[in-house]
Amino acid sequence: MTWGGRIIGRGPGAPFRWLLGCQIGLAVMLVALDLGPALPRMLSPVSVPELDQPTRPGDQTRHYRPDRPANPGPGIDRDMPRRLVAEETTLDGRQALLLRGAISPGDGERIIADLRRLKPGTVLLDSSGGSVADALEIGRAVREAGAETRLAEAAVCLSACPYIFAGGTGRRVAETARLGVHQHRFGESDILPAFLAVEDIQRGQARVLEHLDTMGVDLRIMGPAMATPADEIYILTAEELAEWNVVTD
Repeated sequence: MTWGGRIIGRGPGAPFRWLLGCQIGLAVMLVALDLGPALPRMLSPVSVPELDQPTRPGDQTRHYRPDRPANPGPGIDRDMPRRLVAEETTLDGRQALLLRGAISPGDGERIIADLRRLKPGTVLLDSSGGSVADALEIGRAVREAGAETRLAEAAVCLSACPYIFAGGTGRRVAETARLGVHQHRFGESDILPAFLAVEDIQRGQARVLEHLDTMGVDLRIMGPAMATPADEIYILTAEELAEWNVVTD
């Protein structure tokens, strides 16, 4: 093509400019597709109470910061460890293990070793969530150990933590404890947008469903879990805990 006697679109730099333009266009498209589902929430943010606000039936959703599971919001102990810590203790005269802190990648192997070594009768939980894969591993190990799980007064078990809790052969939640669920970010990547990880997301959800079913938890719990965004948490009522067999007594 010529314009005013000059050749346009040719020359040694033309292929590189064309390639750069394609890359920019692709990047814009990927960002648009990745952010598309979130745009309505970004443009019209919904005011959600913080975690320190009490819940009641019909008002159970609270703000949760998934990027910092050790401190996802007010109402969580500021001294919550950034990794899951196992503390030996006793309960009702029996060996017990307190698992406290955020669940970080790699915690599963370490905590499973503690479970196999100590063989506790009860596992107490106080965790605001974290790695789903590690929580599933620990939950299976809790069941293999034949241990019960329990949330003591004022304890929390949020996000991925309920998958550990589900592993208990018997499960109890104290009146002032909180157990909450929400969506998880399976297959999230720092390079690729989430929509390119659909298969990873589906596999992750399948593992969660299989785990809960194996542990005897009613899969209706996945209704509020999948309907609650990752930056919010749905706190289950005592009635839901009992009806969906999250607790056993």
